[in-house]
Amino acid sequence: MRLTGQSLFRALSFATLSAMLMVSSAISAADYSPNFKGTDITEFINIVGKNLKKTVIVDPNVRGKITVRSYDLLNEEQYYQFFLNVLQVYGFAVVEMPNGILKVVRDKDAKTSNLPVVEDNAFNGDEMITRVVPVYNVSVRELAPLLRQLNDQAGGGNVVSYDPSNVMMLTGRAAVINRLVEIIERVDQAGDQEVDIVKLKFASAAELVRIIESIDKNSASKQTPSNLSPKIVADERTNSVIISGDVKARQRLTKLVERLDQELESNGNTRVIFLKYAKAEDLVKVLKGVSDGIKADTQGAQKTTTQRNSNRDISIEAHDDSNTLVITAQPDMMRSLEDVIHKLDVRRAQVQVEAIIVEVFEGDGTSLGVQWAHESGAMQQFSNGGVPIGQVAAAAYSARDRTVVGSVTGTETGTTTQTSRTVEGDTSLLASLVGSINGTLFGVLKNDWAAVIQAVSTDTNSNILATPHLTTMDNEEAFFIVGQEVPIITGQTASANNSNPFQTVDRKEVGIKLKVTPQINEGNAVQLLIEQEVSSVSGATSVDISINKREIKTTVIVDDGGTVVLGGLIDEDVQESVSKVPILGDIPFIGHLFKSSTSNKRKRNLMVFIRPTILRDGITMNKISNQKYNFIRAEQLKQRADGVNLMPNTSTPVLPEWRDSLVLPPNYDDYLQQKAAKEQGEQD
Repeated sequence: MRLTGQSLFRALSFATLSAMLMVSSAISAADYSPNFKGTDITEFINIVGKNLKKTVIVDPNVRGKITVRSYDLLNEEQYYQFFLNVLQVYGFAVVEMPNGILKVVRDKDAKTSNLPVVEDNAFNGDEMITRVVPVYNVSVRELAPLLRQLNDQAGGGNVVSYDPSNVMMLTGRAAVINRLVEIIERVDQAGDQEVDIVKLKFASAAELVRIIESIDKNSASKQTPSNLSPKIVADERTNSVIISGDVKARQRLTKLVERLDQELESNGNTRVIFLKYAKAEDLVKVLKGVSDGIKADTQGAQKTTTQRNSNRDISIEAHDDSNTLVITAQPDMMRSLEDVIHKLDVRRAQVQVEAIIVEVFEGDGTSLGVQWAHESGAMQQFSNGGVPIGQVAAAAYSARDRTVVGSVTGTETGTTTQTSRTVEGDTSLLASLVGSINGTLFGVLKNDWAAVIQAVSTDTNSNILATPHLTTMDNEEAFFIVGQEVPIITGQTASANNSNPFQTVDRKEVGIKLKVTPQINEGNAVQLLIEQEVSSVSGATSVDISINKREIKTTVIVDDGGTVVLGGLIDEDVQESVSKVPILGDIPFIGHLFKSSTSNKRKRNLMVFIRPTILRDGITMNKISNQKYNFIRAEQLKQRADGVNLMPNTSTPVLPEWRDSLVLPPNYDDYLQQKAAKEQGEQD
């Protein structure tokens, strides 16, 4: 067989490699002396896998030749690291699978493979690994760009930051990843957490912090990194300043605070404070109580220390016309009072209470009765729901015309002559009886028998609806009433001869009343103290008038914009009355001719729906007012469009558009100018 040049070269290469392996084996079973020159990388991988007794899978993209030589004897671990180093130099990486199989791939494909996730520095070579490193004091978002510059991003390295947990996920060769972890540990250091507390003697802590923050804001220190910038906070309870940050920054601020904490001059301790929202008269009571407490604390401190200013008298007066407070006090006491005023003089929230009051009354009644009478005097008469037949007979008898017979004796002749005349019947009793009839009443008269049948059915429905809207300040009572004042007799006196009688009369409000006191709790809950009343005049009694009254008084808590319902079914009354002739009234069907039945049913419901809305600013108030205003204006425009019945040329008044200024009549001078201009125009 003839061998070609290429076949001969392969044979010689294989013989050379075999000889090298034999020499290596002869040296030691555990030592290796690798020597490769111009060897195909796949052959190199196969030889190393055979020596390490590892199954190696080679990616098809792994190509090239290598030349490498080692003059030292390598053990198995060093030999494996030598294998990894060679592949790393030529742009390839080894991924070790959980089952021990090795995969040789390109560097850029290794980071998406199944790399092991390690917790410590167990690997320190060119193995491809992934580590998750928590960061405690530095933001990973700021740290990630720096680490990407140190990692092999073009190869198999990758740096990912996860902000929610503030951790770094690093992928790459073990030696590089370990170096990055060491850098993170050195960078991830907590700053100086020490704080200095400066107790103030004269100045106000809050005012001093405001001044220092204003200075730092306008100075070049705003370019200082956030971790080096000092922080200063006021503790108003102890009138102290708390300073944190770098030690030099703390020292600088401490010196500045001590220089500003100087006593004011003793003169000029009277201040006039203008209030924005609170009422001066109400604040005086509170401030006097606070000043008494301050003086008591000062007197207790004077027992152990010597006070420079022994005069601690405080004067607090209110000027109602300008709503101002005039305070005279020592500087430290003045600062305490000003702080209290600043916290109390705030815009109070308001509450709009929308209420819907509905009272529904339903009443049904049915009455049916039959009454008999005989000329001889027998009678079947019932009074429940009907007109007694006896009254009908008496009224009919008195309403008949009757003939009156009399005699007349002549004065000259002495002759007696019989006379007769017709007298009209009295219909007043019949008119009164007819006025009391409800429903249908008809009678039957035949021979000596008479019958009266009355049937009536009543249906009563009433619906009272009111939708009052109230807006009031927090913890302020609001009252709403729509009704009338009814006179009630409260007493009367008559003298012995009735010469000076008099009565005392009081007026009682009758109608729909609503009284609400809201209290805004922490958050968006509103506590409502509600007093709601619906009253009406029922009728007259033997003494005076009677008044129907339905009242609800309760305290509830409702969320902002929520709705609470009060009330419900007031009463439901069902009454049935049956009057009948014994035995005859119990006969089926025929028994209705011998009895009278009445049924009544009444049902009343009173429901109150209340919805509070918290108004914390003028924008919300303006928005709600705009809606209500436009609603009323729309009703007026609709009424103008419909016109006035029988007066088509009449124009009804309409509110101006929202935010339009009111048009006032001109003053006298403007009127004269307009009149003169008009006359001049007519002459021209």
